[in-house]
Amino acid sequence: MDLKEMYDEIGGNYNEAKSRLMNDALIEKFALKYEADGTFEELKQAVSEKDIEKSFRAAHTLKGVAANLSFNELAKAASELTEQLRPLKEQADTDLYTKVIRRQEKVIKGIETFKQSK
Repeated sequence: MDLKEMYDEIGGNYNEAKSRLMNDALIEKFALKYEADGTFEELKQAVSEKDIEKSFRAAHTLKGVAANLSFNELAKAASELTEQLRPLKEQADTDLYTKVIRRQEKVIKGIETFKQSK
């Protein structure tokens, strides 16, 4: 599996990532670093603690990280959750949060498959 195939598998946009990061070495470097990013764990903790403000911040940060890496499906799901939380009045919507979880799992699985194929 090459980077383009990984991006296809995870619902990302390789060409967009390449235009932003300029070469495959940087795309690979930052995509592989994504696994160590703690933002998704922060989101999980904030949602489980029913902390609306922390949930919003974590969802917003996750949206930005995913968008910068062109992990578009994850960025879109995180954006939808961010906008639902933005008024800081309601807990995370279960369906939107579940969509973020599914997209996150898809990204991690794709990265793992990519690493194993190297």
